[in-house]
Amino acid sequence: MADARFEDGDEGPLRLIAQSADDLSVLSALVQDAVFPATEMRLDRKARRFAILLNRFRWEDEAASKAAGRPYERVRSLLVIDDVLKVRTQGVYPRDKDLVLSLLSISFTETTEGAGTVMLVLAGDGAVAVDVEVLDLRLDDVTKPYIAPSRQMPQHKD
Repeated sequence: MADARFEDGDEGPLRLIAQSADDLSVLSALVQDAVFPATEMRLDRKARRFAILLNRFRWEDEAASKAAGRPYERVRSLLVIDDVLKVRTQGVYPRDKDLVLSLLSISFTETTEGAGTVMLVLAGDGAVAVDVEVLDLRLDDVTKPYIAPSRQMPQHKD
């Protein structure tokens, strides 16, 4: 069976921005259960940008996949946070080539007028805290969808 194409589902790649709490809740739901090697996180201090290349489960296609009896899909996506002041990690070793992380959620806590901390919560008690001057995230699908290697929808323990 061949991998999917956006054209098969009459849809295109996601290109989203989040500049408010409401925007961020939508973006967070779409990246839930994304997986990525720790080495795919990058901080560009000069550009004040933090980026992660992740393998995102296509939640927006989950119901259609199930109804059509076709395999679930993932897509490579770039999550970019701009206006970065500082990045801190907990339980994450960005240089560990064997470490694969799973993103559970993204939230924002405002500290002063517009500034605050973007929190990326990872499975296994890991976290990445990104202090920003202003909330400005972008999510761009950068490849065509592909069949999820597990062929399963991510499951969560209650």
